[in-house]
Order: sequence, then structure tokens, then C-alpha cells
Amino acid sequence: MLIDALFLQLGYNATLVAIGAALLGAASGITGTFLFLRKRALVSDAVSHATLPGVCVAFLFLVALGGDGRNLAGLLIGSAVSAGIGLWCMNWLTRNTRLAEDAAIGAVLSVFFGFGVVLLTVIQTLGVGRQAGLEGFLLGSTAGMLYSDALVIAAGGAAVLFLILLTRRPMTMVAFDPEYAAARGLPVDKVDMLMMGLVMAVTVVGLKVVGLILIVALLIIPPVTARFWTERADQVVILAGVLGAVAAYLGAAISASAPNLPTGPIIVLMSFALFALSLLVAPNRGVLAAVLRHQKFQRRVHIRQGLLALAQDQTIYEPLTLRLLSKRGLVRADGVATKAGRARAAKALRDEHRWDILRRDQAQEAAAALYDGLREIETVLTPDQIAEIDRKISTPKEAC
Repeated sequence: MLIDALFLQLGYNATLVAIGAALLGAASGITGTFLFLRKRALVSDAVSHATLPGVCVAFLFLVALGGDGRNLAGLLIGSAVSAGIGLWCMNWLTRNTRLAEDAAIGAVLSVFFGFGVVLLTVIQTLGVGRQAGLEGFLLGSTAGMLYSDALVIAAGGAAVLFLILLTRRPMTMVAFDPEYAAARGLPVDKVDMLMMGLVMAVTVVGLKVVGLILIVALLIIPPVTARFWTERADQVVILAGVLGAVAAYLGAAISASAPNLPTGPIIVLMSFALFALSLLVAPNRGVLAAVLRHQKFQRRVHIRQGLLALAQDQTIYEPLTLRLLSKRGLVRADGVATKAGRARAAKALRDEHRWDILRRDQAQEAAAALYDGLREIETVLTPDQIAEIDRKISTPKEAC
């Protein structure tokens, strides 16, 4: 069943849901990257929670007109209006009061979500309330999704991707360095509002698939995951889109392959699985890479200290130091230095004397600041500079 879902063999509607979820995941990952770089990740949380009153009001309005209260397009329009009001309130509080942005986010999030819960409770007391299925907007649900609903989600995700493609350069510049962007003449405030508008669009489109509570995870986890793999902002944007699409596609496929599996939580769990994998195995920022770097650093320290001990005829008692030196042919099994070991030890001691002279020379203050006990002095000074230092010290005679 899962294999059929992954290869889009569960029917036309399931296929459209999976493709729509992938488009939504890509749009969410890319849009969230700009928030992540702009250090405004929590804004998406406020926008998502602000959609609930709009969903409920739109449902009541549609029912009052005699229509189907579960019409997805109408509910999304209501959520968009509500999210826009919430975003305006947050910006107004930030600019016209002494509230910090995080406090404004907390205020908007709690008030709008509380109001939405009240309206949701009122709807459940109505005769048509139990047929509404509005709870699916909290955690996401694709069960019973109509063809028209899936088409709206797919089209919305594609439209957001297209808008991002058109405006990616100014948004990247503002997200990465707003001061430089302002100096270049970009309207930073308008670009910020564009970012918020795209976040609002992704949030509204993703309500049915992921839900308003979990959409923030799809906006933030893919960019954070992508950051483990690259240092370049443009690559983070692309990789976040790919990771978001993969997580959403896998989540939708798994949800479709088994009954009673909620789509939104499964998608978030897939995002977390990719995050955990990146956290462990990313080549530069991963835990495994950090452990390997630490072990390499420890080995270098042990070798350096062992060579200095050999140069001063001191006995080495540390087993790891002896093992590392022996592996490199610098000492015999009994701890006595080999010919190569004596030469390396003499070089290490001479370098220590060189660094000592260098640190006392105020003219070489910048070069001396690079000393960390392990750096080769040849990587800092030229041969002529080293020769000048050697004339100031008595160079130890190297063993033959």
C-alpha cells in the first residue's frame, strides 16, 4: 500500500493531494527561509493562529447565505482576511507601542486563537455544526478531500512558488542584510510586508493539509534543516524547498496508505526525521562531524605534547599519546623515540622557541595572535622571517 502511494498508484484524487502537498511543502520551505534569515520565525506562528476566527466566520457566513459551509475556497478567503487583520495588528503594535515584536506576536496569537476557539464552540452547538468538520483545520486532514479542494491547494502552492521566483532577489537581500538592502535603495518595509504576505498565503493554502497549529513547523523546520548543509543563502532557499517538498510528499503518501493517519502530523514528523538526519550526518554542522573534529583536535594535541616531552627527555605516561606516536613511527613500543621522532621533537621544540620570540615582538602582534599551540609557524611566516627569528635564538641541534 505504501509503495503504491509513493508511486502515485492510489487513484487520481490521492495523486493530486500528494502533488499539491509537495507544492505546498516547497512553497513553505522557501518562504520560511526568508523568515528564518530575517530572524522573524515566530511571525508565522501568529499568522497561522490568526486564521481560525476567519475560518469560523466564513463558515457562519456561508451557512447564513444558504450555501455549503464547508466550501474550501470560501473558508480560505475568510482565513486570509483574518490572517491579514492579525498581521496588521501585529505590525501596528510593534510600530506604535513600546511592545517588542515577540510580545506583539504573543498578544495577537493568543487573542485571535482564543476568539477562534470560542467561535468554533458556538458552531458546534448549531444544528449544522457537527457536519462542518472544521476541526480538520487545526491539525490538517485530507480524508474526504474533494477534487476541487485538492486543485485549490495545488494551484495555491504553485502560485506562491511563482511569486517567490519573481521576487526572490530583493527578499534574499532584505532577509540576509536589511541595512545593505536599504543602502541599495530597496524599500525594506514593503519587502518585509511581501514576505509576510507570502507567509500568510502559504498558511492559508496549507490549512486543509497541515492545519493552522502545525503549518509553522513546515515553514521553519525545512530552512533549519537546510542550514546544516550549506553556508550560502541561495542554496539554503533551494534546499529548504526541496526538503519541504519531500517531507510533504512522503507525509501525504504515508497518510493515504493507511486509515486514520492524520496528514498534518505525519508531514511534520517527516520534516523532523529529515532534520534529525541532518543534525547527525551533515558534513560541517552535524553532530557526527563535530565529534570527528573534536577527536582530530585531541589527537593533534596529544601528538604535539608528546613531541615536546620527547624533546625534553621526559617520560610519556599517557597511553593514547604513546599509541598515536607509535602509529606514526615516532616512538618504539617501549616509548623510546625513533630517529624520525627525535627530528620531529626537535622541530616542535624549536617552533615553540620561535613562537615565544614572535610573541615578544610588538611588530608581529597580528601574526603572534594566530598561535594556538598547534599551528605550524611556516603557515604564518615566510622563510626569511623564520630565518631572522632563528638568528635570535640558539637553535637546538637536531639528532642525527
